Amino acid sequence: MTVQSLGRAPLVTASNGSSELAARYFAVRRWTVQICEPLCIEDYVIQSTPDASPVKWHLAHTSWFFETFILVPHLPGYRPFHPEFGVLFNSYYNAVGPRWPRVQRGLLSRPTVAEVYAYRVHVDQGMARLFEPDKKDLLERVASTLVLGLNHEQQHQELILTDLKHALAGNPLHPAYRVPAVKCRGSSIDDGKRTLDSRSAPSTDWVPFRADVYAIGHEGNGFAFDNESPRHNVYLNGFRMATGLVTNGEYMAFLEDGGYERPELWLSDGWTVRQGQGWTAPLYWDCTQDQWQVMTLGGLQALDPREPVCHVSFYEADAYARWIGARLPLETEWEVAATAPIAGHFLESERFHPAAQRAPDDSGPLLRLYGDVWQWTGSPYVGYPGYTPPTGALGEYNGKFMCNQMVLRGASCVTPRSHARRTYRNFFPPDARWQFSGFRLARNSDH
Repeated sequence: MTVQSLGRAPLVTASNGSSELAARYFAVRRWTVQICEPLCIEDYVIQSTPDASPVKWHLAHTSWFFETFILVPHLPGYRPFHPEFGVLFNSYYNAVGPRWPRVQRGLLSRPTVAEVYAYRVHVDQGMARLFEPDKKDLLERVASTLVLGLNHEQQHQELILTDLKHALAGNPLHPAYRVPAVKCRGSSIDDGKRTLDSRSAPSTDWVPFRADVYAIGHEGNGFAFDNESPRHNVYLNGFRMATGLVTNGEYMAFLEDGGYERPELWLSDGWTVRQGQGWTAPLYWDCTQDQWQVMTLGGLQALDPREPVCHVSFYEADAYARWIGARLPLETEWEVAATAPIAGHFLESERFHPAAQRAPDDSGPLLRLYGDVWQWTGSPYVGYPGYTPPTGALGEYNGKFMCNQMVLRGASCVTPRSHARRTYRNFFPPDARWQFSGFRLARNSDH
């Protein structure tokens, strides 16, 4: 079986009498397969860091979710594809049973990629039975878990690309995942023939917000993860938010001013990590013969000063903010400020890289609230007042990670558009850099 035929494994479709939910299920599952179409067989199995997972594992784990939480407990007569897959592809659900160690996911040559695709087809066939007209009552009982599973798979669509990028970036051949549908240009630096001119970065404007009591959290319409609730009131002092994201050119000025060599700009833990990891620039930046380049999913490209800076940790974002005399916004401030309709460069644009120009449908006063890069905030990831995790194994989805993590808001260039919303709370450890993470600035009001 060829790699191409693996990527185009037969897709089960919903029956004519099935629901809109069924159509959404198969659309999301097709997108995951479509993301994998450019891959070679070797690309599926590599694990370049303990924080990442092989593509093959993502494909199986997302299927495991539907099998474990919907098909096995609810669909009469369903038989699991393989008795050991429950151990191999359980991520962190202790209530479900034992798990294969995360750091060893890249050691599994078996099951093969072909077997994993067969597993996906097997699960899709089971889900197709669930969507049959005579299963309407059953579908209603599991609908909330199914929608959670679809959003879970969209998270893993993004993770496939972020994890794959980390693996490809470590290869001295600088291989491309695929040439983006919209080529990212470095025109303002003559396609890399000159050194990056940090002075070409645009100036920042500020939008004021008054001191007031604001409602924060999901309003109850449509899907949201449990960590987005309950909705509650917070008092915020007056603040100002930068109109745009910090760019490569602006960040380069921090680098050229010795930002990575000045401990007074860094949090203590951040400085320790910077020293230990040898950070001297954002992840994937490289300077060869005085020419700055950046590794992208489209291969090595000239660094464009107009693009939002990407693949920086919370520590780096915080150090830059201190250097320039600003700060990172609180997540509550970000949510209050994010009143514009959702617009930006998402997964569906197939850029796979932050864009130098904002999307045509992106309108202010604050720009790039969604898409391009996730935005670090100055808020630790904790539960909202009154939050309690759901009961059962699915209660482990978010609640147990509310420690030693920082919140990011918005979305990135590899986030599905339908997955972005104003109240979405992404979270990662403060030293994480392999995600498509950038930032915007905030300041306290002068009055």
